[in-house]
Amino acid sequence: MDASHLQQLVDLEETYWWHVAKRELAVRLLNKYCPAPGRLVEGGIGSGRNLIEFQKLGYEVTGLDLMPESVAHVRGRGIDDVHVHDLEQPWPVENNSVNAIVLLDVLEHIEHPVLALQHMHNALMDGGVVVLTVPACPWLYSRWDEQLGHFRRYTTREFRKQAAGAGFRVQWMNHWNSFTLPAAVAVRSWEKIFPKREHPDFPEVSSFTNNALINAAKAERWCMNKLPVPAGLSLAGVLRK
Repeated sequence: MDASHLQQLVDLEETYWWHVAKRELAVRLLNKYCPAPGRLVEGGIGSGRNLIEFQKLGYEVTGLDLMPESVAHVRGRGIDDVHVHDLEQPWPVENNSVNAIVLLDVLEHIEHPVLALQHMHNALMDGGVVVLTVPACPWLYSRWDEQLGHFRRYTTREFRKQAAGAGFRVQWMNHWNSFTLPAAVAVRSWEKIFPKREHPDFPEVSSFTNNALINAAKAERWCMNKLPVPAGLSLAGVLRK
């Protein structure tokens, strides 16, 4: 992520539907599979808005990010335990000391994800969890993914394979963001034929549409409690050590 995309995150993470929905999903999964209190580490902290939310839940939070600009920004928001760190390197925390790790749309940016997951496995206490989201549907891989620095999009099979390779058990996994999949297919198909975007960005939406999408995500989370979601733009999962 470049500095301009960080500024976009700072501007949007509080209210934009994509970030709100992802944060609310992470909170639901944490409350169900590893409720506070405890020590939580987020990899890929962006603007720090998620860390603030996790701190409110009662976790002792730590943040790791490759971007010094991101770390400096989050420290300016009052969270001091944040560090510049490459997730493919051994984590700057004691082994078996962390209750929960959160990676929201981060693993796809890592060239060697199993290595990064192994470092997470070392950091976690026995019974600890990783809550993560990744983009799904490899056939949707496009210039958008390349510009964002994605190495891949995920299938459920690849998701499970990488988790097992690092010694994790997949306790829960489901597609999410199913309600925007048709629009994404149309947009990505159009952009492959007529590439125009110079920089990756989030589509502007009206306040009405933004609220409607937040409510659609809320309805989807309710459905995810009852049954599998067969397809979606992303995958969400909980890995247990």
